[in-house]
Amino acid sequence: MMGCLNHTFSSDFTLLGLFSSSPKSLVFYSLIFVIFIMSVTENALMILLIHSDSRLHTPMYFLLRHLSVMDILHVSNIVPKMVTDFLSGSRTISLAGCGFQVFLSLTLLGGECLLLAAMSYDRYVAICHPLRYPILMKECASALMAGGSWLVGALNSTVHTAYTLQFPFCGSRAIDHFFCEVPAMLKLSCVDTTRYERGVYISGVIFLLIPFSLISTSYGQIVLTVLQMKSSEARKRSFSTCSLHMIVVMMYYGPFIFTYMRPKSYHTPGQDKFLAIFYMILTPSLNPIIYSFRNKDVLAAMKNMLKSKFLHEK
Repeated sequence: MMGCLNHTFSSDFTLLGLFSSSPKSLVFYSLIFVIFIMSVTENALMILLIHSDSRLHTPMYFLLRHLSVMDILHVSNIVPKMVTDFLSGSRTISLAGCGFQVFLSLTLLGGECLLLAAMSYDRYVAICHPLRYPILMKECASALMAGGSWLVGALNSTVHTAYTLQFPFCGSRAIDHFFCEVPAMLKLSCVDTTRYERGVYISGVIFLLIPFSLISTSYGQIVLTVLQMKSSEARKRSFSTCSLHMIVVMMYYGPFIFTYMRPKSYHTPGQDKFLAIFYMILTPSLNPIIYSFRNKDVLAAMKNMLKSKFLHEK
């Protein structure tokens, strides 16, 4: 056992990546890098707009700003390393580097699950109880929601990162994934991880099933309220917004639940990598478009920013 532990702390891991090293893979990695640039640009623009325009200083946009920060960190934690490994041909990652990836990804994934639930509650109060909105969604309430999402996500991540890294990895240290993810790492352990997997399942209930249920309930109540609206145009606009929000939520929670709430014996590398693309790479690029850039206030803020920049240059 001691030899096994020594091997664990003295050797690097190898990330096998998303695709094999071939000319055709260059096209896929180029597409992923373009999505990465889009994600960072869109979310950075969103943060800038919310910060600079006073009309966007509301609880909803306060939560959206935190979502944008999380999304930037999401893709920055994974994609640059993945693309660099492909171009350089070096797929190794140190134990510390792997631990950092696990910690940051779990912090952001858990935090975003809670933040999305808080955002759905914000929309529920705004649409179903508009008169009580200033009371229920005061500045301190939205700050507590955002701060709580970060804090609880980080605490959960600390526990899971520590547990994952303390397992001995006695055999192959090749992680069949494009980043260090807990389920993929557990498959390399040479000890029984069943008890720990139960802990992962409990975390899944807390961070995935409960928030997803709250989001579904909130949007269900919103739909019932929208059906009572007299204006057909308002109903169409609200239905369009709600349906797009739920599509993004499903794209995030669905693959995440499927990955983290199954025993490791049911995991296949190809399936896990495909599912991770949705909640680690695609969703961060879609969130600003679905939640923000279709909004009139955001478009007006963008026009004002471009107009002021043009006048300043002139």
